[in-house]
Amino acid sequence: MSPNELSAAERLLVAPEAAKHLRISERTLAKHRCYGTGPVYRKNGGRIVYTLADLEAWSRRGERRSTSDQAAVVTPPAKQHAALAPAYARRHGDD
Repeated sequence: MSPNELSAAERLLVAPEAAKHLRISERTLAKHRCYGTGPVYRKNGGRIVYTLADLEAWSRRGERRSTSDQAAVVTPPAKQHAALAPAYARRHGDD
């Protein structure tokens, strides 16, 4: 399949393009990668790439109908959380 035949959802964006698409800084996107709170990414050689479908899926997780939406899933901020940190899991037998 040639690059021209790829669907729009499978088009690959490098990290700066992905950050711009999500309207967040490149640094914030990098932090999300480090903490495992961001969109799914791929590593092709040494380059980080994202598909539009993965970026859209991650962004939709933060979708809300109102400020009191009980069914809403929280998209965590780009910072390390104790419950997500590998060291926390080892200390508490979660691994």
